[in-house]
Amino acid sequence: MSSKNKVCVMTSKAKPYLLMIGLQFGMAGNYIFGKDILNHGMNRFVFIVYRNAMAAAALAPFAFIFERKSRPKMTLAIFLRIMVLGFLEPVFNQSFNYLGMKYTSASFTSAIMNAVPSITFLLALLTRMEHVKLKEVRSQAKVIGTLVTFGGAVLMGIYKGPGFNLFHSRTQQHHGGGGDPSSSHNHHQIAGALYIFMGCVALSSFYILQSITLKKYPAELSLATLICVAGTGQATVVALVAEHHSQAWALGWDYRLYAPLYTGLVSSAIAYYVQGMVMKMRGPVFTTAFNPLCMIIVAALGSLFLGERLYLGSIIGSIIITLGLYSVVWGKAKDHKHQEADEDTNNSLPVTTTPAANDDSSTTNKPSS
Repeated sequence: MSSKNKVCVMTSKAKPYLLMIGLQFGMAGNYIFGKDILNHGMNRFVFIVYRNAMAAAALAPFAFIFERKSRPKMTLAIFLRIMVLGFLEPVFNQSFNYLGMKYTSASFTSAIMNAVPSITFLLALLTRMEHVKLKEVRSQAKVIGTLVTFGGAVLMGIYKGPGFNLFHSRTQQHHGGGGDPSSSHNHHQIAGALYIFMGCVALSSFYILQSITLKKYPAELSLATLICVAGTGQATVVALVAEHHSQAWALGWDYRLYAPLYTGLVSSAIAYYVQGMVMKMRGPVFTTAFNPLCMIIVAALGSLFLGERLYLGSIIGSIIITLGLYSVVWGKAKDHKHQEADEDTNNSLPVTTTPAANDDSSTTNKPSS
């Protein structure tokens, strides 16, 4: 194999890892901007409408141009799945995430979201998208890594420990509910954690259904666009019911514009597309396994831009979650190598054909008269 071919093979193998790592940096901004608009008092339902509308507007031209000839036909089953996808993530998950974030902080929300890989793994087992053979080391690594990741997220939710701020002094006012030890704050944190966990279940269900839908509708850009359109329509209905004041819908050259614009382009449009690509290559469990990286990035950015405090429990939980992440990714990588080896073996097997029957052997020789 030439050096050029080796580079192509290495790039192809590294592609899903690079895409998911890069996506986590982009997704970190979702929590920072989300907490910022909540601090400014913008209605979360209105924000969700603008976010998904901007995502749909950004994706639609690319979907029309690049998938015009390859886009599968729309069927009733696909349409219903898209409507469910539009409800699970753009409406349900985002609504409860922002509600939970309102009671807690951006870093706390991203920490609880680390339950997503565990829930996704469980749902993948139930839907037979993921297979586990406990006698094999790679399956043990996935199971143990999932449990460790979930345990780290739980630790961050129940244990705080001493707190500090990386970039601000102790006397500086900080946002987001991370540092008030009062019972009222603890009550809000528990309620916020429950809301975020409900969003986790919806997001995990979204990943599973998106992966299933891509098999019947293998057009990532078009599917992402349609999900955003469906989410915008459903979120608009919810927003009109929840918010009656027209002033709440006003946009301006401030957070009311750049927050929906960034989250729409990065956290919805690009995220749906990239996740769809990686799911086709490695499946939903691999895709969600990188979520804990986002938590570490959000913790640093939240301390820098929002003045959120970090706690000893968060640091210990981050280390545990990172170890669990490595275990899951290692197990999935071994799965992928094993699958490639099986495919190479099947392709190298000789094709056996049944020889055509000979006329002399298929007929009974009769004595000549």
